[in-house]
Amino acid sequence: MDQRTQIRPLDLVDRMILRELQANARLSNVELSRRVNLSPTPCLERVRRLEREGYISDYVALLEPTKLGSALLIFVEITLDQTTEKAFGHFKESVLGLPEVLECHMVAGGFDYLVKVRVSDMAEYRQFLGERLAEIPGVRQTHTYVVMEEVKSTTFIRVPDTVS
Repeated sequence: MDQRTQIRPLDLVDRMILRELQANARLSNVELSRRVNLSPTPCLERVRRLEREGYISDYVALLEPTKLGSALLIFVEITLDQTTEKAFGHFKESVLGLPEVLECHMVAGGFDYLVKVRVSDMAEYRQFLGERLAEIPGVRQTHTYVVMEEVKSTTFIRVPDTVS
């Protein structure tokens, strides 16, 4: 986004558009405009503005992991042997190349990173851990947490009633 682009505060219609598209990004512009009580052209202009301003970053299809052989969900705490920018950068670069890793977050606390991994089964995870994740230079320690039940898993971000 260009630094000079003026970002307007979100109004009620903008927030309605964001909620509707978050629930179903496949809505046609005509259906979306009907749901937010606008005519199609102004609705499309608002959607394009929301994209341009970065409120909408992408559109994706959500896939069913069990149908694709990725039923096992695991969280891994990772501690590095150094907490330097160089060590963090190397770890980040390495993790970006691991397709099994869904999310990787640098955290404050007793460890450095929390990684979310999807694999087919425990055998695949053991191989992934031993041959790929734990072999990243600088990884000192890992702790694995196997998900027994996904109680809540969502991509929804709360769209507040007002944005300041």
